[in-house]
Amino acid sequence: MATYEQVKDVPNHPEVFLIDVRRKDEIKQTGSIPASINIPLDELESALQLDGDNFKSKYGRCKPEKDSKIILSCRSGNRTLEAEKIAKALGYTKVVLYKGSWQDWAKREGL
Repeated sequence: MATYEQVKDVPNHPEVFLIDVRRKDEIKQTGSIPASINIPLDELESALQLDGDNFKSKYGRCKPEKDSKIILSCRSGNRTLEAEKIAKALGYTKVVLYKGSWQDWAKREGL
């Protein structure tokens, strides 16, 4: 599990990938956690199978390596469980969940 403090520190660690698996309309309504990449859950499997150039073109960041640290976030933490299964099935080995996800972030940030 990733803690609020670890997520808050992600902007200082470009080697860490914070992936928000909420739908784009949810992000528009609430905003996002700084340094996060929005890859909706229904796109995650195909996104993680893109080649590096296409991933960067679509998501604005280099594609994570199989051993990159990936923190998964959603609204409350439920969709991250499915996202974790997808990422691990594709060979990503350092996948952790931000328990509480956006709800925890917004509460702690006073949003």
